[in-house]
Amino acid sequence: MYTLPKLEYEYGALGSYISGDIMQLHHSKHHQTYVDKLNKALDDAPALKERPLESLLADVDSLPSEVQSAIRNNGGGHYNHSLFWKWMSPDGGGEPSGAVATAITEKYGSYQAFVDEFTATSLGVFGSGWVWLQPDYSIITTPNQDNPVMKGMQAPLLGLDVWEHAYYLDYKNKRDDYIKAWWNVVNWNFVESRSD
Repeated sequence: MYTLPKLEYEYGALGSYISGDIMQLHHSKHHQTYVDKLNKALDDAPALKERPLESLLADVDSLPSEVQSAIRNNGGGHYNHSLFWKWMSPDGGGEPSGAVATAITEKYGSYQAFVDEFTATSLGVFGSGWVWLQPDYSIITTPNQDNPVMKGMQAPLLGLDVWEHAYYLDYKNKRDDYIKAWWNVVNWNFVESRSD
């Protein structure tokens, strides 16, 4: 049985950037629903319970048709959000250091150029989805709760949830304000730990 991961900080810890209200709703309601529905889908296909989630997502197109959509949507939602909480920190923001900083500068010319491209890509997502920084430092998007693992790619270094439920309470329909605020809480230490 999958469970809702505990946050490493309080709901209100991200301050004015991501409010306690949106964090509580996003974590305790939206993410909890993905967990509950994923567990229900696996109850209907008990043979799949032995496999790690990332393995199921990597093979999602080959799963039994009666649970495939539920595992794609809810397994993807659980996987994506479990990482998303770690990609934010009350001590976040600023710029990365070490190998991540070097790789970003080599690929984009500067940290600011990277931020500009990632932001523009995030604003370009139609409807609901995610924006990802991949281990090769490319920026890609996926719709809904899909992720790079489902496409046969490596797990991402960084991801941003651009579903409206991630920001609507704080920013209404202003996704650009949400993204601008989010850069202030990005946990570069966690990104760096995934780049090793």
